[in-house]
Amino acid sequence: MKLVRYGAVGSEKPALLDDAGRLRDLSAHVTDITGGILDEGSLDRLRTLDPTTLPLVEGTPRVGACVGNIGKFLCIGLNYSDHAAETGAAIPEHPILFFKANSAIVGPNDDVVMPRGSTHTDWEIELGVVIGKTAKYVSKENALDHVAGYCIVNDVSERHFQTQLTGQWTKGKSCDTFGPTGPWLVTRDEIEDPQNLDMALEVNGQRMQTGNTATMIFSVAEIIEHLSQLFTLHPGDVISTGTPPGVGMGTKPDPVYLKEGDIMDLRIAGLGRQRQKVRRDA
Repeated sequence: MKLVRYGAVGSEKPALLDDAGRLRDLSAHVTDITGGILDEGSLDRLRTLDPTTLPLVEGTPRVGACVGNIGKFLCIGLNYSDHAAETGAAIPEHPILFFKANSAIVGPNDDVVMPRGSTHTDWEIELGVVIGKTAKYVSKENALDHVAGYCIVNDVSERHFQTQLTGQWTKGKSCDTFGPTGPWLVTRDEIEDPQNLDMALEVNGQRMQTGNTATMIFSVAEIIEHLSQLFTLHPGDVISTGTPPGVGMGTKPDPVYLKEGDIMDLRIAGLGRQRQKVRRDA
């Protein structure tokens, strides 16, 4: 299934995508797409529905983040060997973890707003993993059993805030609108292998990032295993698993950063597309 949330900010409604790519409203069956309905039993009940019997959503409504009331927004840094190489960083021994503030979360096609004083805003296409079953002390062998599904995340980053304002990366990762998520939550049964997904990001039509999840240093299963040894992962938590090479910070001979009016296009095989316009905060 491809689960979607649509409508105005703060008033999103649940839907699924039918075989023709049309939105079908799920409001009669669930109140929202949140951690509370991401267990296998609840998802199986939704799978029994005939999409053609569900109300068709008319027009082209705004699409919100594909998960509502996200619990923890967890991010893994330097998790692609080719991205680590472009930044000159050593391969980490363990997954590098930072948090992104939930107030950064927006829909996949909402504007990305550069905060006041920003001069180094950058892009990062990433595979998002949505937890569907509580995970504590799990092994990599059964880690994927705790996944509800996958989505696209743009881990937008302000590099000066991230590296020069003293402290953790969170400062440059958590600006408002810096977490476009969606468009769909694709349930894990539709993704045969999360470690073989092509990824691409363009800025103003120019390809900047080309990658595949096969070059992850730590696989999705290994990330879940590692994090679950440290704290409990709950249904509705989202893990953004790192970015392939081609970020603006690593552009040669000089870094390239986003400016007002730029358009970012992102896609991951099987997970849909995102498109954001960049504007500067007033």
